[in-house]
Amino acid sequence: MGQTIAEKIFAAHLRDEPFPGTRVLDLDRVLCHEITTPVAIADLQWRGKDRVFDPDKIKAVIDHVTPAKDSKTAIQAKMLRDWARRHELKDFFDVGRNGVCHAIFPEKGFIRPGFTVIMGDSHTCTHGAFGAFAAGVGTTDLEVGILKGVCAFREPKTIRINLNGELPEGVYAKDVILFVIGQLGVNGATDRVIEFHGPVIEAMSMESRMTLCNMAIEAGGTCGICPPDAVTVDYLWPFIAEEFTDREAALADYSRWLPDADAEYDKVLDFDLSTLQPHVTFDYKPDCVKPVKEMAGTRVDQIYIGSCTNGRIEDLRVAAGILKGRRIADSVRGIVSPATPQIFRQAMDEGIMDVFMDAGFCVTNPTCGACLGMSNGVLAEGEVCASTTNRNFNGRMGKGGMVHLMSPATAAATAVTGVITDARALLKETAA
Repeated sequence: MGQTIAEKIFAAHLRDEPFPGTRVLDLDRVLCHEITTPVAIADLQWRGKDRVFDPDKIKAVIDHVTPAKDSKTAIQAKMLRDWARRHELKDFFDVGRNGVCHAIFPEKGFIRPGFTVIMGDSHTCTHGAFGAFAAGVGTTDLEVGILKGVCAFREPKTIRINLNGELPEGVYAKDVILFVIGQLGVNGATDRVIEFHGPVIEAMSMESRMTLCNMAIEAGGTCGICPPDAVTVDYLWPFIAEEFTDREAALADYSRWLPDADAEYDKVLDFDLSTLQPHVTFDYKPDCVKPVKEMAGTRVDQIYIGSCTNGRIEDLRVAAGILKGRRIADSVRGIVSPATPQIFRQAMDEGIMDVFMDAGFCVTNPTCGACLGMSNGVLAEGEVCASTTNRNFNGRMGKGGMVHLMSPATAAATAVTGVITDARALLKETAA
C-alpha cells in the first residue's frame, strides 16, 4: 500500500515504537520562542538536565513581546537569551534581528521538504508548506525535543483536500483557508494531517502556501502539508544551491516525499474554487465564516496587518496596492507589522512603507504582540478589529474585543471605508 507525505516522513524518521499507534521520531528542527520555551528551560534546569541535543538544529527567537513591555516579559526574554548563549545556539534572533517565528525561520532556509519540526506554538503547522511534518507541542514534548531530539506522535491519518479551478481576481490564500475551515469545522481535522493538492496549490507562491498551512490548526489539524515542487525549490535555492547540481536535481530529490498514487486517506475532499469569494469570520470561532459581502458595512475600530499568517512581503504588496493614494477612515486606526526585518527593509525599498504611512497607518517593528493581545495593538473592551491574523477567540486581541479574520486585501479596503468592505470594489476604482 502506498504512503501519504506524513507517512513517508514518519517512516524515514522512526526512532522507536513504544506501543501500538505511537511513533517516536528523530527531529530535524526544534524551534523556540520566549513565551513557551522558558518554562521548559526552567524545568530542565530543575531536573539537572540543562543540555541541548544539537545546538545546530535548535533555532530560537524573541518575537511575541519585543522589545519587552514590562518586567515579566523582560525576564522571559532574558531566560531564552541566557539559555541560547549558554548552549552556543548559532541561530538565535534577539531584539533588532528578530522576526515572527513562522516567518523568519523559513526565510532563513531552516525548513526543508521531509523535515520533522516541533515548537511550543500551535501555528508551527505553517512549515508544512515546504512538504515537512511540523507540529505544535506542549512543554513536556518540547523539553524532550530540546534534550533528546525526539518527539512522540500518534500514527498519522491524513485528510486530502483537492483545491481545483483557478482563484478569481481579488481572492487570496487567506480566503481559501477560511473557506476550508468553514467546511471542515474547528474539529474537522483533529489528530489529522491535512494534505493540500490541486491546481490552486500549484499556482500559489510559498508565501501563500504558508498562509494556508498556518491555519490548519484552526480546523484541529496537527499539520497542513503542501507537496514540494519547483516553487519550493526556487524559494529554497539560495540555501540549497551547494547541495545539488541544479534545480532539477533538487526537485528530483524532494519528489521522494510526494504521496504515492495509491496512498490511503482518511478522507478526500474536493472543492472547486473558481467562484470563491473573499471570506471573513464572524463570532468567536475560526469556522464561523461568511463571504465578505454578507458582513459588508460592519463597523470596526482597528485594522491590523501582520502576523505569521499575513505579514510577508506578498501580503504587504497586496494591501499597499489598495491603499496607494487613499487615506484610512477617520473612525479607525491602522497598524501594520512586517513579519521580519528583511520584509520590513524590502517594503521600505519598494516604497510600501511610504504607502502605509501616507494612508495613516502606524508602522511597528516585527512582532506577534497584537495577534494574541500582548502588545502593539491590544483592543479595549467592546472594540472590533479587522485582522489578518489567524485566531478570533473571545478576547484574543484584548478582553472584550471582537476580531474579524480576513485577507490583507479585505483589511486594507476596510481601513479605507471604516467598515468591512470587499476589496474588489476598490480594485475596480483603481483600475478605472
